[in-house]
Amino acid sequence: MNRGEALIRHHRMQPHPEGGHFVRVQCSDAEVRSPISGERRAAMTHIYFLLRRGEVSRLHQVCHDELWCVYEGAPLRLIRGDGHHFDAVTIGPGCDHYQALVPGGRWQAAESRGDFTLCGCTVAPGFDFADFALMAPHQAAEVPTCWQRFI
Repeated sequence: MNRGEALIRHHRMQPHPEGGHFVRVQCSDAEVRSPISGERRAAMTHIYFLLRRGEVSRLHQVCHDELWCVYEGAPLRLIRGDGHHFDAVTIGPGCDHYQALVPGGRWQAAESRGDFTLCGCTVAPGFDFADFALMAPHQAAEVPTCWQRFI
């Protein structure tokens, strides 16, 4: 068994709707009211998120800021954009940074640059699937061709 598979099993990660595998490892006991949805949310949540070679985190939005940190494995390419303009940053071993922020409401996607990447994703106010949306095909008209495989 390779290291990525071992981490998935060890942490009892489950498939994520956007792709890859995840497990929630932290959820703040404190609650706050979301300035976006007006709903009560945990003040902060944190997951382990793992992408294997060939897997992608599909283009999606989260209402609140999300901080990605690479813990183990290959660097991660993180794509961010407003739906019209996108950029990519690579974080992790051998890169200038080990973390990157995706502001709330921005589109985001990711892929491992090697066999696997284990990340931590922190969302504040905390993540709730009610605040999550995958990019629908009709929203993808202005996504550059090079990022189409993330839809």
